[in-house]
Amino acid sequence: MAENHPNEIHIGQCIQEQLKADQRSVSWLATQIPCTRNHLYKIFKKDSIDCALLLRISQAMQFNFFRYYAAEVNKVMQDRLGEER
Repeated sequence: MAENHPNEIHIGQCIQEQLKADQRSVSWLATQIPCTRNHLYKIFKKDSIDCALLLRISQAMQFNFFRYYAAEVNKVMQDRLGEER
């Protein structure tokens, strides 16, 4: 998972890395969600994006990008539970 800080998810990098791992092109994803290639390159630079857009990307790529956020939420909750004990 691409991160720029231990508690911050850079979702644009995560998408770009998964696209590369899947050996898919930017043009392919652009036609799937749909948007322009230029818009996708801007998404790759963003550390956060709209949930509806992330859902479209997740569905097109058949990869749950929300898992990164769920893992972070779970970690924070476990840390809090540990502090309460």
